[in-house]
Amino acid sequence: MKIISRYVLWELLQVFLVALTALTLFMLVVGLVREAQQQGLGLVQILLLVPYVLPEAMRFAVPGTMLFAVASVFGRMSASNEVIALKAAGISPMAIIWPAAGLAIVVSFVSVWLNDVAVSWGRDGVRRVVVDSVEQIIYGRLRQQRSYSTSQISINVKAVDGHRLIRPTLSFQSGGSGPPATVSAAEAELHANATNGTLVVTFRDGTIHMGDYTASFPDTIIREVPLDAVSRKNTTSTSPSEIAMAQFAQARIDETARIDRIEQLVAGKTAMGMLTGRTETTAPHFTGYERELLKQEKNRLNRIVMEPWRRWANGFSCLCFVLVGAPMAIRMRNADFLTSFFLCFLPILIVYYPVFMLGVDQAKRGSVPPSAVWMGNVLITLWGWWLLRRVIRQ
Repeated sequence: MKIISRYVLWELLQVFLVALTALTLFMLVVGLVREAQQQGLGLVQILLLVPYVLPEAMRFAVPGTMLFAVASVFGRMSASNEVIALKAAGISPMAIIWPAAGLAIVVSFVSVWLNDVAVSWGRDGVRRVVVDSVEQIIYGRLRQQRSYSTSQISINVKAVDGHRLIRPTLSFQSGGSGPPATVSAAEAELHANATNGTLVVTFRDGTIHMGDYTASFPDTIIREVPLDAVSRKNTTSTSPSEIAMAQFAQARIDETARIDRIEQLVAGKTAMGMLTGRTETTAPHFTGYERELLKQEKNRLNRIVMEPWRRWANGFSCLCFVLVGAPMAIRMRNADFLTSFFLCFLPILIVYYPVFMLGVDQAKRGSVPPSAVWMGNVLITLWGWWLLRRVIRQ
């Protein structure tokens, strides 16, 4: 029995590691190319991104490669009558499935960790690399295309001579409904100040336009622009999907306290209106802004509560895929590993992912408890258990 278990485990590990390496490298290249195109990164910045993009690539690759390894190994064993030989020797098929399930449990815990690292440390690292390199990125884009723009800023130049921008025009939307500020100069220089989180722009001999206001300056002026305005990736993120697992408890406490303060503010305004006899201030529209803010914060709290459940369910999809893939591959008895994989993956694609995404969406809305994100895992596991019983009885 131990010989059989070691044999199956070794075969699974070989296929799993080879497939994981190939798929991870492919997804890593895709992720780096996407970031390079979106941010205008150079070779140095791309190399700096590799350790941060790697967990993101692996968290998507691990479940698929786990299913691929199971479908490949068990499909080949069944097609070569190895499973029939085990049954003829009085050995249950569970002897070869237990090693796969054990490996899947270990890989599932690793996958949960990868999900946590990828969305917290990985995305934050990508953001830091992009923001720290924003000066080189802007200069590189201006040399190539003579223009650089984000949602808040636009820079156009006639030419770039070293660090000197020739005839630059910078338009900056500071926020709100006010007009953008436009600065045109004979030349300018850029310098990123990571300490203060700003991009320092030094203009020489130009004009400033802001609405109907126009002023000329023959000497030098300095303008500081926030890095998150000139970077195509925000310097910070408040999304619950990027909170580390260890911080969810505190994030939930902070969000609950924030909701309590808004509710107290709404109640206070309503009570003040009743005490002063100003009944119009007790109408819901009088506290419309606070009520809308309260709705947003409650939605954020739902996402904070749901996110740990999603990461655990997503990680343990590896085990669920094995419980379905192993008996299906044995029953199909197909030695072609690609055919076995796609036939095993098709029901997962049709059943698991739609149910999983539906559970995540409804849990975000607060319509269902956060544990509903496990519904896809439960359905796949029950299906796999049914298939496994048929394999054992045949």
